[in-house]
Amino acid sequence: MTELTHITPAELDPVIARPGDDLRVLYLWGPDCPNCVIFKRQLPAVLESLRDVAFGLYALDVYAHPEVATRFAIYGIPHFLLFKSGKKLGKMSEFRGERFWADVIREHA
Repeated sequence: MTELTHITPAELDPVIARPGDDLRVLYLWGPDCPNCVIFKRQLPAVLESLRDVAFGLYALDVYAHPEVATRFAIYGIPHFLLFKSGKKLGKMSEFRGERFWADVIREHA
């Protein structure tokens, strides 16, 4: 089952660019973000519902690393960027609930 992996800006490009067909989801968050707290609270159930889907989930604190928010033009969190083999496939600019999030992951995986 997929787990949430915290990464640093130095680890970001190697994660995104790594070859392979697996979906990589970059979760951009901040410690004082109420919607990030809601997402993290619901994350175990979301991951359980996606246990048959191969994807990686990587978290990066954009409050601690604002240059990443600038790089990806992020103006609100939580924000989710979807990548495969270095190519950005899409984004979710908010957490709209377990079902919506899981459906988007399934569609892109």
